[in-house]
Amino acid sequence: MTKRILVVEDNDLNRKLFCDVLQAGGFSVEPVSDGNDALERARAFTPNLVVMDIQLQDISGLDLISLLKDDAELGEVPVLAVTAYAGKGDEERIRDMGAEGYLSKPVSIGPFMAAVKGLVGA
Repeated sequence: MTKRILVVEDNDLNRKLFCDVLQAGGFSVEPVSDGNDALERARAFTPNLVVMDIQLQDISGLDLISLLKDDAELGEVPVLAVTAYAGKGDEERIRDMGAEGYLSKPVSIGPFMAAVKGLVGA
């Protein structure tokens, strides 16, 4: 069965890049540009992984991770956090919120796909 990945990214180019790379890797992808829609879309799509930008315009990625992890249906879905702002202590703080994976932008395709496959067991 094809693994499903929800991509929450408000930057159009980054969202398209992530989706294209994941689709080329054989994954089924659901793009989400508005973080406020992510929870509802995740419930409808039932992803095996959520790839999420932390710097979203409309909601904090950290808050969104917390909402996902507190959700009865989605709490077990792994989250791969991707952020352009990688300051000291950020990775630890993001992981403490519940993200199982962390990558800083710019993201290289090799490490990105390795992280994705590691989290979905593909």
